[in-house]
Amino acid sequence: MSSDYINALLKKPTTRTPIWVMRQAGRYLPEYRATRKKAGDFLTLCKSPELACEVTMQPLDRFDLDAAILFSDILTIPDAMGLGLYFSEGEGPKFSKPLSTLVDIENLTKPNVGDELAYVTDAVSVIKKSLNGKVPLIGFTGSPWTLATYMVEGGSSKNFAKVKGLMYENPTHMHQLLDKLADTIIDYLNGQIEAGADSVMVFDTWGGLLNQESYENFSLRYMTKIVAGIKREHEGKTIPVTLFTKGGAMWLEQIADSGCDGVALDWTVELGDAQSRIGNKVALQGNLDPCVLYASPARIREEVKKVLSQFDGDTGHVFNLGHGISPDVNPEHMKVLVDSVHEFSAR
Repeated sequence: MSSDYINALLKKPTTRTPIWVMRQAGRYLPEYRATRKKAGDFLTLCKSPELACEVTMQPLDRFDLDAAILFSDILTIPDAMGLGLYFSEGEGPKFSKPLSTLVDIENLTKPNVGDELAYVTDAVSVIKKSLNGKVPLIGFTGSPWTLATYMVEGGSSKNFAKVKGLMYENPTHMHQLLDKLADTIIDYLNGQIEAGADSVMVFDTWGGLLNQESYENFSLRYMTKIVAGIKREHEGKTIPVTLFTKGGAMWLEQIADSGCDGVALDWTVELGDAQSRIGNKVALQGNLDPCVLYASPARIREEVKKVLSQFDGDTGHVFNLGHGISPDVNPEHMKVLVDSVHEFSAR
């Protein structure tokens, strides 16, 4: 197995800077669109282990990536909790039964991950077999706070008034919800690790909405609980954990103190600045602006060089975008990105 990705997260020697890309299996690839059409809809694609494996492998067939990431969705857990997840064309995820009262939160039960989310661990097993040791497999989850925002709002939101209102007015209920989610996530990630995930990542997409006190109390506190609860050793291997709070640049020190192995950065923080703040404690992942991929190949190469030059040292950096790849990017530009990272970082 190419272990540069795992070694970088554990700050062990690497042959080059490893790269994978958030949403690397997705709509920018025509073969993904064909598989999704075959599935009929997005949720069916997520819930079919064979099709999830097919789309997980597609970017690896095209590009020299250093890791695969499970094809799934962060909202599988609230769906398993009975909130009725569905996707409206062009509108993103929605729940038919959002948490609209305090009683809804009290009545929410922790799902049996082994039963209700077996399609995810089955997908991990199928993908792991299909990879055949080529590259490591990343498992993932949404953070408790991020999942809670969708569960309370009923979908995506412009101002997140409902969930922030709940947080301020009924913090006890908010903590009750986040605790249930954190406990479920621990089981969920441990299930992915047992099924073969070599590394796991927590996506805190909406943590950046919060002020310092709220971030520490309602987001980071629960990610720290998850880091402490997941299996960090499995079958003789260390399982690294990466945390990503989009918009979290001001809290890098606190995130690094969570016990995680890697902190993922968006493009609003300079890699060298992040390294000087926390780089001796954890590995860093990131952080090219996804919109760079709309530029010419020559420009993409320049921007790759800039990011690589900001990082000091031979290991501890996993190259990635600062968020997911955009759906209308030219796949040839993704190839330029991946090949440039390897070319410019070869030891």
